[in-house]
Amino acid sequence: MTPTIDVRGLTKAYKGGFQALKGVDLQIRKGEIFALLGPNGAGKTTLISILCGIVTPSEGSVTIAGHDIVHDYRAARSKVGLVPQELVTEQFETVWATVSFSRGLFGKPKNPAYIEKVLRDLSLWEKRNNRIMTLSGGMKRRVLIAKALAHEPKVLFLDEPTAGVDVALRRDMWKVVEELRSAGVTIILTTHYIEEAEEIADRVGVINGGELLLVEEKTALMRKLGRKQLSLELTTPVTTLPERLSPFHLQLSEDGTCLTYEYDGNGEQGRIAELLSALAGEGIHFKDISTRQSSLEDIFVALVGGQK
Repeated sequence: MTPTIDVRGLTKAYKGGFQALKGVDLQIRKGEIFALLGPNGAGKTTLISILCGIVTPSEGSVTIAGHDIVHDYRAARSKVGLVPQELVTEQFETVWATVSFSRGLFGKPKNPAYIEKVLRDLSLWEKRNNRIMTLSGGMKRRVLIAKALAHEPKVLFLDEPTAGVDVALRRDMWKVVEELRSAGVTIILTTHYIEEAEEIADRVGVINGGELLLVEEKTALMRKLGRKQLSLELTTPVTTLPERLSPFHLQLSEDGTCLTYEYDGNGEQGRIAELLSALAGEGIHFKDISTRQSSLEDIFVALVGGQK
């Protein structure tokens, strides 16, 4: 299947020699939610800006729905909706007017019913006649999302869309995102809220220093790189651990009341029985046991930390 977004050897170098992107290759499928994660300055916004036709690449090629972003700019841009980080919009226009105008910019015929649906989905209908300058920051963010959806794009870029917004907006937006995905819209998300990516993304890409470190199905990534922790609350505190337990690389809490065993969820479950048997053999007993699965944030920190 031809990818909706096809990035090949993408490089961006600025005057002075700084390389924001270094040979990025990326293919994104129709109707998937792709989360792009990375620390500040990693290249996320530069990549999205190039894909949206805002920044010109130094090298490489990009096609959006089969249209080259340089040689077939208008067609490629017409397929794209962008929700930027910055709250920049016309302050004196009404909500209805600014969203309708965004639709007209792309040559789309008037469709009041569709604009009404977008505004209702984003809880903006009651504010449709309000001027932008009278809205709260959260409401302005909703307007940006509505503007990005006004021309019915096939690809939607969400660049830190929920940074600094309330829980209600996040809930409304993710509901809209799910509906768009069901309709075949491809969604690319950058976020600092990694739990959001963990909840809604199909695939995850991690970028750092302008390089794409990995692209993986979210569930496969969690399975491959995720670790588990087994915590044992001891009946009686201990000060040192017997030599027999050294192969398990246990961590003992400072007060001697808790043991932690970290293991690979795929292949090391059998060692837990060995560990418990070894503890019993050394007269170390526990009164409570709990497990914890590493999160996408843990994996992200480990990957990016290793690149610094």
